[in-house]
Amino acid sequence: MTTGEPAAPVAPVSTVRGVLLPLPDGGTSGPMDLHLAAGRVRAVVPSSGDASDGTVLDDGTVLDAGGRLALPGLVDAHVHGAAAVLEPAVQHALLRQGVTAIVVGADGVGFAPSDETTYGWAAEYFAGIDGAHPTFRGGSVADLLATYEGTTAIGVATLVPHGTLRHAVLGTEQRAAAPDEVARMVALARQAFDDGACGLSTGLEYVPAAWAGQDELVALARVAADRGLPHVSHMRGYEDRAEAAFGELVRLARASGAATHVSHLHGPADVLVRLLDDAGAAGLDVTFDSYPYLRGCSILAMVALPTWLPLADPDATLASLADPGVRARVREHLARLEDLWPRVTLAWVPGEDAAAGRSLPDVATGWGVEPAEAALRLLVASRLRASCVFAQPPTNSAASVRTLANHPGHLGGSDAIYQPVAPAAAGRPHPRGWGAFARLLAERVRDTGDWSWHEAVEHLSARAARRFGLADRGRIAPGAAADVVLVDPDAVRDRATYDRPRVPASGIDDVLVAGVPVLAGGELTGATPGRALRPTRRGSAAFAEVAQDPPR
Repeated sequence: MTTGEPAAPVAPVSTVRGVLLPLPDGGTSGPMDLHLAAGRVRAVVPSSGDASDGTVLDDGTVLDAGGRLALPGLVDAHVHGAAAVLEPAVQHALLRQGVTAIVVGADGVGFAPSDETTYGWAAEYFAGIDGAHPTFRGGSVADLLATYEGTTAIGVATLVPHGTLRHAVLGTEQRAAAPDEVARMVALARQAFDDGACGLSTGLEYVPAAWAGQDELVALARVAADRGLPHVSHMRGYEDRAEAAFGELVRLARASGAATHVSHLHGPADVLVRLLDDAGAAGLDVTFDSYPYLRGCSILAMVALPTWLPLADPDATLASLADPGVRARVREHLARLEDLWPRVTLAWVPGEDAAAGRSLPDVATGWGVEPAEAALRLLVASRLRASCVFAQPPTNSAASVRTLANHPGHLGGSDAIYQPVAPAAAGRPHPRGWGAFARLLAERVRDTGDWSWHEAVEHLSARAARRFGLADRGRIAPGAAADVVLVDPDAVRDRATYDRPRVPASGIDDVLVAGVPVLAGGELTGATPGRALRPTRRGSAAFAEVAQDPPR
């Protein structure tokens, strides 16, 4: 389907014929038929006959799988898609990896709950990460979730973003919250959970959340704990700061009783595995997501600028930088980041399109200045919206990525950033939004044999469904959501690279959401059966209960 082309009605499938299903023993079943009705799996039975070769839709009711593997729709536990998921190009990128559901609102910044002012702040501060929603301009979590009903091919769940709550109550003030202000944030969080949020997110390296004290964080995490849903955190630091930052989450978990989920955890694996295992041995419920790359992506302001600047308020920051004394002090800070600059490649720089895809030292050389000065110029020119891809330090490694991916607390999360969605020439985003899940399937199952296909379902679908209380996801069984992904095990792989990041994955050409074909022959059908996803059972309780006996 061509973007913008009106969508013709797409008939739901009543039977998916001749699939192979992953088995807990590591093997696969013989040919099976999936009978679907009203958006759910009605029955899973041995196939009535030989599957034909190829993919044929027969009168819009029968999909012949041709002996391909059938997986439940994969769940991306961390993706910056609250706005981007409404774009067909992004839906295509997700579906080609088998992702049919996403969790948004991570890192403590999101669109709701908010009024118009707080929405405007979130859209401006995270312009290079989340972009701007095409229709939502502030409102409740219920209002935001309503924008995904029948408007996309992907199911969307959302977290309650702590930074957004804080902005709604304190604005961009750089101080601890007073007790009455904490109480107002708690009231907003409770309503957000009532409206269908699936957890609380914090972004403790971002502002204004970086100014929150333990009392504030514990009070909000307790709201999540009361619902049996997790506190999801971008920690206060990674790499050499990971141990101290993880220790803060452990203290919050003990004080609040909330399950903890760590966002985009990466290296050093020896330290992190010890911390994860120690927390589990102490009775804490801790999971994490990670992506299979050695480069990250974020806004350049978070990577480079000191938090004593009023970063949550671009106007105030730019005004500060106009002061010669402040600018000199910032230059001193930037000069100490010499080891960072060679690792930085610009992803998106509004106002400086030619910088996208170039390393920061290359841009600096072209301008005849030091990298620190180039970074400052780019930040000012973009009003702090510039984003970058950056190589992680040696504390992360391919071995660390593999070790973490094999940990029992691991969930798949791409941390995908799709900004700018279009035109493609305007930016060079990280390829993880087009390839993370396909790369995990190819590397962990086919190439290394670390996972069986059943274990792949656990890592990339079932665990996230349990973590966030989405009880009808993560399995192909009677009563489950009819989100079905057909996989060619020999062909699935990622094709996106840092130079060509928007190339879709291969090996997944047909996907159903709620029983409706949304991807056929590798192309969008134009159907939009996606909807808002709300917890249907207590997430943390469900995780603890089912994790001991994975669904068969």
